[in-house]
Amino acid sequence: MTRKKQIIIPVVILTAGISAFFIFSGMKKPPEEKPKVDNTPIVSVQEISLTPLSLDVKSHGLVKPKYETELVAQVSGELVALSPEFVRGGFIKKGHVLAKIDPTDYQAALIDAQAKLASAKASLKQEVAHGKVAEEEWTRITEGTPSELSLRKPQLAKELSNVKAAEAGVLIAKRNLERTEFKAPYDAMIEARHLGLGSYISKGNKIGKVLSTDFAEIRLPVAENQLQFLLELGVNANVILHGTFAGAETQWSASIARTEGVIDSKSRMNYLVAEVEDPYGLVSGEKALRFGSFVNANISGLQVDNVAVIPRYLLSDNGVAILDNEEKLRFVNVDIIRQDGRNVVVANGLSEGDKMITSALNYPLDGM
Repeated sequence: MTRKKQIIIPVVILTAGISAFFIFSGMKKPPEEKPKVDNTPIVSVQEISLTPLSLDVKSHGLVKPKYETELVAQVSGELVALSPEFVRGGFIKKGHVLAKIDPTDYQAALIDAQAKLASAKASLKQEVAHGKVAEEEWTRITEGTPSELSLRKPQLAKELSNVKAAEAGVLIAKRNLERTEFKAPYDAMIEARHLGLGSYISKGNKIGKVLSTDFAEIRLPVAENQLQFLLELGVNANVILHGTFAGAETQWSASIARTEGVIDSKSRMNYLVAEVEDPYGLVSGEKALRFGSFVNANISGLQVDNVAVIPRYLLSDNGVAILDNEEKLRFVNVDIIRQDGRNVVVANGLSEGDKMITSALNYPLDGM
């Protein structure tokens, strides 16, 4: 009996334990299934558009006249006449008489010079006659050879030199008389007038300054690495100038007339000189480009085809990330033609319609 109990009791306990395990297992709730998370990165893209582009070069400078001239007295005397246009800011035509020195003394000097010339010519005629008489007398003499003195040749040469000296005196007197009038050397604007009516002027005194109005010039600094974008170093290139006139933004057309041909020792810049015809609009009627104005310049550069302009930060080791047709990231190599501020101009490698990835990626990998 005791032996049966020893066998039955463990079996009962084991059976009860198994039953309890299955009971409690049935009561336990199964774990909730979590939804699958898509860890594929979301990116923004921009379609590439390939277009022709002009690689223009930007610069700036001050507007100055092509010619500026100080009017300096070449004779002395009292200033007896002034033109009404001879005022600061006045516009004058070439040959216009701006001021006049009292010409009386110079008119008298001309008359005196002309009288001396007439006297010298009369003496020359008389000496020519004396020479002919001397020559005729020697023709009657059969023996001996006449000397130059006998034929009065030295006397004739002296009278010829007197005539030339008198002619020079007349030219000087005429020139001095002409110099009593101050005439505009070209179409100009008056920048300054230093003397007034009735002032006594000595030789060498400055009476004013004029600025040419036919053309204006602007010296445009261009960095050495920008010259590669200009055909023939920019000579004859078209230029658009931007500035302010009467408070409004205005633009003017110009062209590069020449290059100065040297690099500035201080700024290390090349200088191109742009010219503007009729800057004050005296002929065309356009808005004035005033001397002394500061302007920005856009110089026409080389033309390139099928290029794209993209932000510089999207470029990595001369490569650009694009999204291919399978929505995978691909790096394509491009040729950098030019860096322009925050953007770069690139060619080769990109095609029209390519989707360039513009959003930031922490660890971009080709094919991700």
